[in-house]
Amino acid sequence: MSRYKNIMTLDEFTIQQLRLFPHATGELSGLLRGIGLAAKQVNVEVNRAGLADILGAEGTINVQGEVVQKLDVYANNVFIDVLRSGINCAGIVSEENEEAVIFDDTRSNASKYVLLMDPIDGSGNIDVNISIGTIFSVYRRVSPTGQPATPEDFLQQGIKQVAAGYVIYGSSTMLVYATRRGVNGFTLDNSIGEFYLSHPDIRIPPHGKFYSFDNCYYHQVARGIRRYVDYCMSVADNKAGPYSNRYYGCMVADVHRNLLKGGIFFYPAVTGKPDGKLRLCYECNPMAFITEVAGGKATNGKERILDIQPKHIHQRSPLFIGSAEMVDEAQRFLR
Repeated sequence: MSRYKNIMTLDEFTIQQLRLFPHATGELSGLLRGIGLAAKQVNVEVNRAGLADILGAEGTINVQGEVVQKLDVYANNVFIDVLRSGINCAGIVSEENEEAVIFDDTRSNASKYVLLMDPIDGSGNIDVNISIGTIFSVYRRVSPTGQPATPEDFLQQGIKQVAAGYVIYGSSTMLVYATRRGVNGFTLDNSIGEFYLSHPDIRIPPHGKFYSFDNCYYHQVARGIRRYVDYCMSVADNKAGPYSNRYYGCMVADVHRNLLKGGIFFYPAVTGKPDGKLRLCYECNPMAFITEVAGGKATNGKERILDIQPKHIHQRSPLFIGSAEMVDEAQRFLR
C-alpha cells in the first residue's frame, strides 16, 4: 500500500487544477510539469555535488559580472534542454545568458508562454553545502503565436505573470509555485522521484520574528535603512522584542523560511550598487508574485515591485519582501 495514498503528486495536482477551467488547454500544466522534471535532474546533481565534477568555478564571467559556477552551467543547460524539447514554452530568459533563448521551431512557436529563470540562486553556497535554489516566472506571450517569441514577451510587468515559483534544494527538495488561485508546495520523494503536495495553500503570517539582511552593508545603505536595522535588533523600540537575523546568501532560502514562518528579506541600494543586486525580471518579480498571492508584500522602497515596467531583461532593483506588516514597518523608516 502506498504511503501517499491520500496525497497528490505534482502531476495529479496540475491536472486537478486544469479541470476547474473547462476551456483550458493544459499548456501551463504541461510547462509546470516540465519545470518539475528539470528540477529533479538538477536535484540529482546537487545531491552528489561532492562526488561529481560540479563543485567550484567554471572559469568564466557571466553577463552579470559574476563568476560562473559549474552547477550554474549545468542547471541552465538542463532547464533549457528540457523545456526546448517540450511543446509548452516559446523561449527562455536566464541569468546565465545575455540574450533571450528563443525556441524557434514549429511546436515552440505555437506555445502561449515564455519563461524567465535564475537556474541557481545562491551559487556561493554550493561549495559549502548550504541551501541553493531555482527561481522561475511564467508569462503569456504578447506576440502572436505561430511566430518566434520577441523581446517584448519577456519585458512585462510582474503583475502580468500567470505563474511563478522556486525550487529549494535543502534538507529536502521542495517546489513551490503560485498562480492567482494560491501558493502550493511540493516535496520531492527521492526514492521514487515524485513531488508530493506537502504544503497546500501557503499563507505568509502578517508578522514574524526574522529579518534577512547582509550586515556587511550596514554602513553602505541609506540612513533610514540603518535605523530600521537598529530597530530590528532593539528590545526597547521593538515591542515584539528583537528580531533574529537569518541571512543565507540565497534569496530562495530566506524567502522560503519567511513565507512559512513570517519575516522580511531586504536587499536595498548600497554603495556602488545604486539599484541593488537582485534582478527584477527573474528574481524580484517571481518572488513578489508568490509572496503577494500568499498575503505578503513586496516593494523596492518606493513602489510595488509588480507594477514596475522592466526596461531590459537583466535590470536590477532594490527589494523589500515578506510579511505585510513588516514591509509596512520598514517603509515607515524609509520615509
